[in-house]
Amino acid sequence: MKIQPFFDKRTSTLTYVVHDEASKVGVVIDSVMDFDAKNGRTWYESCEAVTQYIDTQRLTIPYVLDTHAHADHLSGMAYIKARYGARTVIGQFITTVQARFRDLYNLGPDFPVDGRQFDVLLNDGDELQVGPLTVQAIHTPGHTPACLTYQISDALFVGDTIFMPDFGTARCDFPGGSAEILYESIQKLYALPEATRIFTCHDYQPGGRALRYESTVGEERTTNIQLNIRTSKEEFVTRRRARDATLEMPALILPSLQVNIRAGCLPEPESNGVSYLKLPLNVL
Repeated sequence: MKIQPFFDKRTSTLTYVVHDEASKVGVVIDSVMDFDAKNGRTWYESCEAVTQYIDTQRLTIPYVLDTHAHADHLSGMAYIKARYGARTVIGQFITTVQARFRDLYNLGPDFPVDGRQFDVLLNDGDELQVGPLTVQAIHTPGHTPACLTYQISDALFVGDTIFMPDFGTARCDFPGGSAEILYESIQKLYALPEATRIFTCHDYQPGGRALRYESTVGEERTTNIQLNIRTSKEEFVTRRRARDATLEMPALILPSLQVNIRAGCLPEPESNGVSYLKLPLNVL
């Protein structure tokens, strides 16, 4: 199994292409649509770096996966779907997230909140077969209600649930987030064999250190600065809530979520042919 990372510096996001080298079949996890909030422009430089690799390797991509509805970048999954005919995949509790943000953006009763914008909704324990590779879904809520970790062989793609040991864990103050639930989700991951590899969706390079995106269950269990084997649930919840109270909202949370609950599609163009994103005022 080959894991190829791509790092988007603008949003500190890791996208992964995971594929079997013999059969040339794989998946894309957590792709990025580029967006400039200053002028409202979208483009696909980040996706094109991924597709160049896919094309060079002559891969077949039957699925493109998001670990959750991201609040810090617009998903590129619609671009990958259009390019390769890949089916879009996310956790089944995206419906909860859609319902919350349909109300925030006042999208109206005609906006579907049953997940139909995505091709495949996965529950805990569900599997996808990708050539000889098996992708298993592990429901790891807490950051959002819909967060999934994808396990492929000895590798976990954890989204925002946990970061490199020197940065800690996901924030839990978004709608539907819960520090108590995140603690339990991470315990599920910590119960896996210590050699299991962990690949994160972000690296914020604390202290200006070099990029890191891979750790192990054993490393996280022993050295994660916010949640390790010595951390009680009460300690974690208290510290996580205190930390979250100091954080600003992500710069792209309001643009990104109304795209990401649509599986990476922009809102339908209006009568003048232009798509618009809404900016709810004085709500968050």
